[in-house]
Amino acid sequence: MTRPLVLADAQTARDVLTFAGRAAQAGADGVRLQAADGVLALTSAALAPQSLFDQTPTVLAMRIVRADPELHCDIVVDELAEGENPHELTLPDTGRAPAWAGVAPPRAQWEHVGYLTAQTVAERAQWGISAVAHGTAPGSGEEAVRALRARIWGEPDDALSGLPRGVAFAAHAFGFINGAEQVRITRSGRWTRLAFARGHVLSRGPAVTGLTAVRSTASSAGSETR
Repeated sequence: MTRPLVLADAQTARDVLTFAGRAAQAGADGVRLQAADGVLALTSAALAPQSLFDQTPTVLAMRIVRADPELHCDIVVDELAEGENPHELTLPDTGRAPAWAGVAPPRAQWEHVGYLTAQTVAERAQWGISAVAHGTAPGSGEEAVRALRARIWGEPDDALSGLPRGVAFAAHAFGFINGAEQVRITRSGRWTRLAFARGHVLSRGPAVTGLTAVRSTASSAGSETR
């Protein structure tokens, strides 16, 4: 029997549907729903390695929303649908188990290391989109296109402080870029997080070679969670 996903209100339900829709458009392999204590974390892989020797970094998009305090779940789904009530969504009958969902970022011990501007992130996203579009020859097979995308988005970008260009792709694809925001960068072990006001982008993988110096500012760039 299908069970509803109960959110805090109708607007939150629409936000969750939007996130799931953007994940599908980005070609992500499902959306992970983790709920406890009135908080629902939505996570999806904008980039992830497809095989053991694939050097593509793992780049996750994350958004935090309010949910029913009694809601407890940890499931990966392909899609969500509107429920009977405006603040509810309908879960599919079965979940999924993609490999990226088994690699979770840490919950604590994040160290602040600098900032990027949202404009810089947007510019690098547009550069990558153009590079993928112009680098794909007519009639290219799916494997060739996947290899090109992995190379373009997985490459470390000096403008992004050495992070893989895929962090810009994730921020663009999931609608996190907004105006002249200062995007806070934090790090924990092999993971690096870009905290936008609308969500978070987290990167882990061999493409990250270490952060170069970034411009520091005294202003805050949005809360750690939303």
